[in-house]
Order: sequence, then C-alpha cells, then structure tokens
Amino acid sequence: MLTQALLFVLGLVALIAGAEAMVRGASRLAVSWGISPLVVGLTVVAFGTSAPEMAVSVGAALGGSSDLAIGNVVGSNVANVLLILGISALVAPLLVHEQIIRQEIPIMIGASLVVVAMALDGNIGRIEAALLFALVIAYTVFLVVQSRRASQDAEDEFASEIPTSQWDRHWGVQALLVVGGLALLVLGADWLVGAAVVFAKVMGVSDLVIGLTVVAVGTSMPEIATSLIAALRGQRDIAVGNVVGSNIFNLLAVLGAAGIVSTGGLSVPDAARNFDLWVMLAVAFACLPILITGREIARWEGAVFLGYYAAYLLYLVLAAQQHDSLPAYSSVMLSYVMPLTVVTLVVSFMRRRGAAG
Repeated sequence: MLTQALLFVLGLVALIAGAEAMVRGASRLAVSWGISPLVVGLTVVAFGTSAPEMAVSVGAALGGSSDLAIGNVVGSNVANVLLILGISALVAPLLVHEQIIRQEIPIMIGASLVVVAMALDGNIGRIEAALLFALVIAYTVFLVVQSRRASQDAEDEFASEIPTSQWDRHWGVQALLVVGGLALLVLGADWLVGAAVVFAKVMGVSDLVIGLTVVAVGTSMPEIATSLIAALRGQRDIAVGNVVGSNIFNLLAVLGAAGIVSTGGLSVPDAARNFDLWVMLAVAFACLPILITGREIARWEGAVFLGYYAAYLLYLVLAAQQHDSLPAYSSVMLSYVMPLTVVTLVVSFMRRRGAAG
C-alpha cells in the first residue's frame, strides 16, 4: 500500500507538472504563430487544464476501467462548479463575462444533457463517443471564428494569461515543453490510475467512487490553481471561463476520446445512472442564476456551492459504506438541490425585475 500511495502522489504531481508545461509551451507557440490571446485563453488554457482528466480517463478506458473513466469526468465537473467556483467566489465575488453568460453556460448545460441521455441505456458506444468528440471540434472551430469579432478589451484581458518569461521564448523550448508535458501526463496517468484501482480493491469501494472523489479532485488541481490565481489577481471572469470551458471539454473531448479507445464503448455503472449523472446535471443547472442576474457569483452563492459539494461527498461516503441511512439521504439530497436552485432562480428574477422597475 505504501508503494501504491507513493505512485498515486507521484502520478498526481506528474499530471499537474505535465499540464503546466504543456499549457505554457502550447500557449506561447500559439501566440508566436499569430493566434490571438483570446483564442488561446478559450481553448489552449481552458482545455489544457483538463489534460489530466483526459490522460486519466483515456488510460482507464484502455485498461478496461470504464467506471473510473466515467467517475473521473462526472466527479471533476461537479468539483469544478461546486468546489472551485465556491472557493473562488468566497475569495472575491466573481464577475462573469457576457459571452460566458449567454453562450458557454448554455453549451455546458446542453453537453451535460447530451451525455446523460447517451448514458441512460448503460453504455456510451463508440459512435456516440465519436459524436461527442466531433462536437468539441466544432465548438473549438466556432470559438476561433467568433474570436475575430472580439473587442480589444477582451484580447487584452486574456493576453494577461499568456506567460511572458524570457527563458521559453524560443520555439524549440516551447515545443520541448509541449512534448515533455504530454510525456508527464501519460506517465502520471498510468501511475495514478494503477494506484487508484488498487486503493479501490483494498478499501472495498468501487472504481466509480474512487474516480468521483480522490481522482476527480486530484485531476482538477490545475483548474483549482488557475481559477484561484485569476480570482486573486482580479481576473474574475477568467476564473469562471476556465471552469466552464474545462467542463465542456471534459464532457465532449474526454468522454469522447475515452469512449473511442475503449473496447465496446464506455459501460456506465448503475450508481452513476441512478444518481451521480443527475447530480452533475443539477450542478450545471445551478449555474442558471448567473444567466438571470447577469453580473456576478456572490460570496453567498459560493458558500451555497460549497455546501452542495460537502453534501455530495457525504453521500459518497454513505454509499461506500452501504449505510442504512443512504436511501433517505439520497431522496433528501435530490429533492434539496433542484428545489433550492429553482427558488434561487425565482428570487434572482424577481430582484432583477424589481430593480428594472
């Protein structure tokens, strides 16, 4: 177990270091080739922070651990919204860019609906996975085309995300960072997935639970670091854009790639179909108040998000132990998250109408 714990930690470190190196090299290369900072921020940086999820889920699918691949994506998306936006909003109220409000959040909700619909029959087949991957390609192309009409203010803000150090100015160093980062991602994923499977067997819990908790939070570390740094620096809409962009990438690209490389597609465990996927969908809809208020994620909303996440983790602990109170707790949680979201929507809408009147 000590060896597996060491491999898990080393794998996590390699994933984070690999993602950082790949994002740095790729973003500098893209700017050198004349691609705008806005496009780099919306694609390379946002998607690059999801590289650990990609490496882990694809590695798990290749190794026949579909539960871990599914759990990693679902758990990461839940953690991205509830944990990362919750903590970031507590640091400073998060201002949200108009494009994220009107475009990216609805796309994230739509992608969540598509994935849940595909998973209801217990399997995300290769054709369905290929469709998901095709959607992320179309989405990326759409962002590139759309960025040509972006304002200079947006360009300047995203330019601050691109590293400006001197040591990596040469394209050769940048290319080496990309290659080295990818190598670390592959190696780190192999170590982390192997250790996670061993942990699951030793502790008597499923690969799904391990994927939803430890692996999901671990692979979300780049998003946590990026969003917190952005919030502390006052780049508060970038903190939101990074999370939403990463969630879209997880659903479309990560699940798509994992499903394509797996034998017979990704098998979706009953626990995920009956509960976890619906929590992920509810969390996506929990972002809807942002569409109505149209301004920020307040500190109190960040606290609510963290409360949701704590309740979800408690459910996973009870599920792992098959506790007698699990059925009652499941019913309460499902009937609590969605109604509270609806109430928040109504209150926010009424306040906005009152302010407009």
